[in-house]
Amino acid sequence: MNETSAPSTGQRVARAAIILMAAFLVSRVLGLLRQMVIAQQFATAPELSAYFAAFRIPDLLFNLIAGGALGSAFIPTLATTLARNDQRATWRLVSAVANWLMLIVGLTTTIAALFAPWVVSTFLLRGFPADLQVLTVHLMRIMLLSTVVFSLSGLLMATLYTHEHFLLPAIAPSLYNLGIIFGALVLAPRMGITGLAWGVVLGAVAHLLVQVPALWHLHARYTPLLGLRDPLVAPGVHETARLMAPRVLGQATVQLNFVVTTALASFLDPQAISALNYAWLIMLLPQGIFAQAVATAAFPTFAAQVARHETEAMRRTLTTLLRGVLFLTLPAAVGLFVLATPIVALLLQRGAFDAHSTAVVAWALLFYAPGLVGHSLFEMLTRAFYALHDTLTPVLVGVAAMMLNIMLSLVFMRTIGDPTNLTRGPHAGLALANTIATTIEALLLLWLLRQRMGGLEGRRLLHATTRLGMAALGMGALLWLGLRLPWLAALPAAAQALVGIPLGALCYLVLAYLLDAEDVHAIRRMLLRR
Repeated sequence: MNETSAPSTGQRVARAAIILMAAFLVSRVLGLLRQMVIAQQFATAPELSAYFAAFRIPDLLFNLIAGGALGSAFIPTLATTLARNDQRATWRLVSAVANWLMLIVGLTTTIAALFAPWVVSTFLLRGFPADLQVLTVHLMRIMLLSTVVFSLSGLLMATLYTHEHFLLPAIAPSLYNLGIIFGALVLAPRMGITGLAWGVVLGAVAHLLVQVPALWHLHARYTPLLGLRDPLVAPGVHETARLMAPRVLGQATVQLNFVVTTALASFLDPQAISALNYAWLIMLLPQGIFAQAVATAAFPTFAAQVARHETEAMRRTLTTLLRGVLFLTLPAAVGLFVLATPIVALLLQRGAFDAHSTAVVAWALLFYAPGLVGHSLFEMLTRAFYALHDTLTPVLVGVAAMMLNIMLSLVFMRTIGDPTNLTRGPHAGLALANTIATTIEALLLLWLLRQRMGGLEGRRLLHATTRLGMAALGMGALLWLGLRLPWLAALPAAAQALVGIPLGALCYLVLAYLLDAEDVHAIRRMLLRR
C-alpha cells in the first residue's frame, strides 16, 4: 500500500465512524429514554423481570442465526464478490442467503414457540413462581415474531455495510427504540407488560423498513433461489456457511452467558433480573457510542484490506483504532464506577422507580463498570479476526470465557452481597463474574491477534494504555474526593451526576495532556487545523 492511499483509508473509516457515532448516540439516547419510560412505568417489578427474561430466547435465536453470526460471515464473503465488480453475482448471492435465512429462522422460531413452556420452567426461570413463568412464555411467543423480522433486517444491514452505506442502517436502531417507547407509552397502559412486547415487534418492523430505500439506491435485484447449484452463487453461500458455523458457536457461548445469568438470578430476589438488566444497559451506553460505532465502521475496511492482502495497512488501522477505543472507554469505565448511584438516579429515578430501585441497580453497575474496557476491545478484536476469515479463534476463546463466567458466577453469587438486602445483594456477583471473564477474553484475543498479524505496535499501544489509564484513575480519585465536598454532597444524586460527568471529562483531558498522551495531542492538532 502506498503512502498516498493510507490517509484516504483512514479518512474513510473516520467519516463512517463519525456517522455511526452520531447515529449510535441518538440510538443510545433513545435507548435510555426507552429505559426511563419503562422504569417510570414498572421500576423493578417482578413482571418486568419476566419481560427481560422473555427476551433471552428470541435474542438467542437472532444472534445465533442472523445477528452477529451472519454479519461477521457474510460481510467478508460479499466484500470478495464486490471486489470482482460483478453486480449480478452480488445480488444473486444476497438473495440466496436471504432465502436460506427465512427458511431457517421461520422453522426455529416456530419450534421455540411450541416448546416455550418447557424451556422457561425447566431451564430459563426455574426459580420463578408459576404465574411469572406463564407470563414469560406469553411474552416470549410475541417477541419471537420480532426475531423473524430482525433476521432479514440484519442481512440488509450487513449488505449495506459492505457497500459502505452506513446512514440508514445506523438510523434503524433508533426506530427500534421508538417502537418500544410507543409500546411503553401507548400500549402498556392498556395492555400491561404485554404492550411492551408488541412494541418490540413494531420496532423490529421499523428497523427493517427504514433500510429498504438504500437497496433501491443500489439497484438491488431479488431472485427466488437457494443457489446451491448456481456457479455464481454457490461458492459464496458455502463460504458464508463455512465462516458462520464457528461464529454460531461463538454467539451461542455469548448468549448462553446471558441465559445462565438470568437462570441463576431467578433463584435470587425477583427484582434481581431487572436490576441486572438496567445496570448492563447503562454500562453498554458508552460501549455502543464509542467502541461499537468504531468497530462497525472499521469492519468493511478490514475486510477490504484483507481481500487486497494489505496486512501492514490493516495493522496500522487496527492499532490506531484500539488506542482510540481505550482513550474513550477507560475514563468512561472509571466514571461509571465512581458515579454509579448519581448516574442511575439521573437516568432512571422517577415515577415508580424510587431511591431503593436506584440503590439496587447502582450496586450491580459498580461491578459491571470495570468490564466496559474489555467489552469495547472485544468488539474491535473480534471484527479483526472475522475480516481475516478466522471465526474459529474467537469461538474457542469465547467458550473458555463462558465456562469461566459460569464458574465465577456460581462462586460469587454465594460469596458477594447480602441475600437479605437487595441494595447490597448477591446479584452483584453475577455482574463481577461477567466483568472478569470478558476482560480475560479480550486480553487473550489481543495476544492471539498480535501473534497472527506479526505484531500490533505493542510498545506504542502499551505506552498509550499506561498514560491513559493513569489519567483515568486520577480523574476517578478527584471525582471521589469531590463527591465528599459539603456543597456537592448536599446536592441530589441526579444533580451530582450533572456536575460530576463534565467535571470528570475535563479532569481526564487535562491529566492526559499533562501525561503527554499521544491521542490528546492528536485531538488538539485536529481542532487547531479546523
